[in-house]
Amino acid sequence: MRTAGRVVLGTALAGFIGVAGIGGYNLYRGVTGGSEPSVPDGAVTPAEVKETARDFLAAWADQNDLRAAAFTNDAQSAGAALSGYREDGRVEKLTLTAGEAHSSTVPFRVKAEIAFGKTRSTWTYDSKLTVVRGRTTGRPLVDWKPAVIHPELTAGETLQTGMADNQPVRLLDRSGKELKQGRYPSLDPVLNALRSRYGDKAGGAARVEVTAVKADGTGGTTLHVVTKGKPGSLRTTLDQTVQRRAESAVSERNGASVVALRPSTGEILAVANSDKAEFNAALQGQTAPGSTFKIITAATLLESGRVTPAQPVPCPKTAAYAQGMTFHNVEESENPSATFAQDFAASCNTAFVSLAGSIPDGGMAEEARAVFGIGLDWRVGVTTFDGSVPTEGGDGKAAAVIGQGTVQMNPLTMASVAATVRTGAFKQPVLVAPSVDNRRLATSERGLTPAAVTQLKGMMRLTATSGTAARAMAGLGGDIGAKTGSAEIDGQATTNAWFTAYRDDMAAAAVVTAGGHGGDAAGPVVRQVLESP
Repeated sequence: MRTAGRVVLGTALAGFIGVAGIGGYNLYRGVTGGSEPSVPDGAVTPAEVKETARDFLAAWADQNDLRAAAFTNDAQSAGAALSGYREDGRVEKLTLTAGEAHSSTVPFRVKAEIAFGKTRSTWTYDSKLTVVRGRTTGRPLVDWKPAVIHPELTAGETLQTGMADNQPVRLLDRSGKELKQGRYPSLDPVLNALRSRYGDKAGGAARVEVTAVKADGTGGTTLHVVTKGKPGSLRTTLDQTVQRRAESAVSERNGASVVALRPSTGEILAVANSDKAEFNAALQGQTAPGSTFKIITAATLLESGRVTPAQPVPCPKTAAYAQGMTFHNVEESENPSATFAQDFAASCNTAFVSLAGSIPDGGMAEEARAVFGIGLDWRVGVTTFDGSVPTEGGDGKAAAVIGQGTVQMNPLTMASVAATVRTGAFKQPVLVAPSVDNRRLATSERGLTPAAVTQLKGMMRLTATSGTAARAMAGLGGDIGAKTGSAEIDGQATTNAWFTAYRDDMAAAAVVTAGGHGGDAAGPVVRQVLESP
């Protein structure tokens, strides 16, 4: 039910009595002796200003939109705007208090009683109107513009009362301490995404506000807060100690990204990028992982019985697969008497290419999906890219065995690969517990065979203690394992540096764009994270 409002006249308008409404128009159209109606011209008089302002404000306060609009020089636009103010603005009662006129301008105070559900709020603000003479009628009319309703409204904008898009949410780390916006700069986009996705599931109440809505329907300036709302709380898996180390590590290198997680549960402990853009390279990047992918290649070979860690697999300077592309090692290194474990630890490309024929087309893609969960639909809690491994043969397969070609990964997926080796079974990474929204997590078809777990962990430990990862992992105790990578990128003079490793119940992976050798550039990033207590 509409509640009648009222208009309170200021000193300059008080006591002025005149004919109001549409009928008042006849006062300006005298008919004499069949002559054409006379049309007043010239500046509006003080009396006209007072009367027009009084009648307009009285009709608006009474929420008689059509009548109020008739006192303006754009009745159609004014009528729509005033109706929108009442209906979309949820204005239940309106009191308008006119001030003293200044020439043709009349200031007035607005007191709007807003009702949104069970919420009530009083909104008080100042506005003003200007009276002009109508071009065709000569009538004194309110010069219509949205700013009459509220001084901050511009052309095409209207008022709307409703719930804010994002409900207030306090994001907590795994221990229940608040993750404050701005404390970890590269984490801010992740926190924003979590608020947007889980705001209505965090137990809070959304803020209700009056906003200026643009012509295209998008929200603009907040003009009045009806109710502040009640923040909800959402606990994440993040660990602030690990996050601080990750932030520090990526801050020292341009183009660096890192992810740390807990192998036993898949819980993500930290996400950091040196680039603070909305695009999160650590979680959403899609780029070749270089030799870190040899973990999956080795798993494919070991589980199929095609090779054993102690088996001799020479490492020549170059190798070609099926008389196709020629592959080489970093700095043209070679080891004719190497074992497969030594090839892995030294990251020998040519040895792995020589074994490509032992892997069926699609074999690595199957191993990646069925054992490591790569390419499945991960429901982490924010948008992620969950890896892609090609099924092609020929040179494409040969490139894929060393993590080149069309293999696509990011630090999240490669940290998960290392974690799967550490425990022997894939645990889908998560930022928010699935119980919050009852989402189903991805599961692999099977775990690694016990023999493959022992073999892979031994090879990764060898890499961490005496191979290409030894410098970065030096001095770290516990159950450790690592793998380095350097990925060639078309049009890029220097390779991307990759490093993935685990230490007890923490796994991490990092990439540094154009960083060069994985152990030199990405290794220190991962090491700093793994040093977390």
